[in-house]
Amino acid sequence: MATKAEEARIERERKKAQKLEAEKKRMYDMFSYEREHDGCAFICGIDEVGRGPFAGPVVAGAVILPRDCDILYLNDSKKLSEKKREELYDVIMEKALSVGLGFVDNERIDEINILNATYEAMRQAISRLSHKPDILLNDAVTIPGVDIPQVPIIKGDAKSASIAAASIVAKVTRDRLMVEMDKKYPGYDFASNKGYGTAVHIEGLKKLGPCPIHRRSFIANYV
Repeated sequence: MATKAEEARIERERKKAQKLEAEKKRMYDMFSYEREHDGCAFICGIDEVGRGPFAGPVVAGAVILPRDCDILYLNDSKKLSEKKREELYDVIMEKALSVGLGFVDNERIDEINILNATYEAMRQAISRLSHKPDILLNDAVTIPGVDIPQVPIIKGDAKSASIAAASIVAKVTRDRLMVEMDKKYPGYDFASNKGYGTAVHIEGLKKLGPCPIHRRSFIANYV
């Protein structure tokens, strides 16, 4: 007869197995858009981070996953903890067929506006892939100036594994960059707020004025 400790261990293992099966089913569903384009050799997910911050670049990610991709826990980067994003970043970079990144800095954002800067970053990311995609799965947008078929998906980073992977790569890349910018431009709490307009950031702006990576078109009400 099993002891209470053994029964507890068996129950934990059962629940763990249930959670794993549920995650595998969720990830199967996350590849539904990719399966719809089964005839395409290279399906690329596109997403961006950094539209809203007062400082730093907008960063776009482009990711082509293998057809037999077995990565679990891919999701909208905003729904994941920082630790989980970092873990998944390493897995994506190891297993993806190709990853491209695009960066558009604050000066260019001020020059052409954030929407056009986002498109520019996305085009950069696509151009830096080692394989030319047959189709793009985009998070909600249609990118102008691209000669590849596109499928805009509302809330795509929570519905498509490829877009989710792109959102994670872009988010981790930009967050790491803003941590480095905090060392270079202290006083705005970039390491914590990643350039977003938190109370501490605004206080730093009012005290120190803008630094070289601030988006002047975003901070007119504070300086």
